[in-house]
Amino acid sequence: DNENYNFLYCPSFPAAVIFSALFGLTTLGHLIQAIHYRKRFCWVIIMAGIWETSGLILRVLSVLNTTSPAFGIPSQLLILLSPLWINAFLYVLMARLIYFFVPERHVGGISARRLSLCFVLLDITAFLMQAVGGTMMSGDSAKTTLLGIHIYMGGIGLQQFFVLGFTALVVRFHYKMKRIDGSTEWKRPLYTMYTSIGLITIRIVFRLIEFSSGVYSPITMHEAPFYCLEALPMFAALLLWNISHPGQILVGPDSEFPKKEKKSKKGVQAEKEKELDTQDLLRTPSPL
Repeated sequence: DNENYNFLYCPSFPAAVIFSALFGLTTLGHLIQAIHYRKRFCWVIIMAGIWETSGLILRVLSVLNTTSPAFGIPSQLLILLSPLWINAFLYVLMARLIYFFVPERHVGGISARRLSLCFVLLDITAFLMQAVGGTMMSGDSAKTTLLGIHIYMGGIGLQQFFVLGFTALVVRFHYKMKRIDGSTEWKRPLYTMYTSIGLITIRIVFRLIEFSSGVYSPITMHEAPFYCLEALPMFAALLLWNISHPGQILVGPDSEFPKKEKKSKKGVQAEKEKELDTQDLLRTPSPL
């Protein structure tokens, strides 16, 4: 009956602790694997794990302090936004798979580098919308809360739209690989990616149904949907990439984008002087 209560149900302390530990373990695993395989781009999925773990730890504290928004609001924001890090990881990984396996290094007319950049920027757009909406959902007035829900739903709908567009490119990559490469080494990360996309979609559909059902609904007034359709799918997505880590497949010089060489000032000046000398030689009249 307390309007400051963080939950519309009686939350489970053991469940919050268990999932905090599970997310913490998979995040630690990703950190160790990123160092072992020397995959710098894996910092993205490590961030996903850190946000999920932090959100669940704050949920534990929120369960212990059910009337304090100091833990409830940050916990909600971290849990709502952390799946976008998993999205971003899929985007940067797909770009590297294309660069590594496809000879022409592009799919659907989009180069590997451009694919990574474009989809990460789109992901940031969805992130900002969801961050604004998630913050407003914690507002004091019912009007602000409702507006925040609508903005968040728009952001999560946009996220799913981008995921569908990305999935089309993943399918194009799949068919291209079936034509040009008879090996099976590319299939494991690809099928893991399909599964991750499916888990993200389950979570997005859950959130859309949850927020479209109103504040008081069977979903919002019971804890089981949160763990079954939010926490568990995201944990499974992180765990799958522990089992099928990209570092096991992406090995060698083409497993990372090459660094763009930056010319020093001296180098640029030397090239200019060389060009001027060449022009002077061309202008010099022939003795014949």
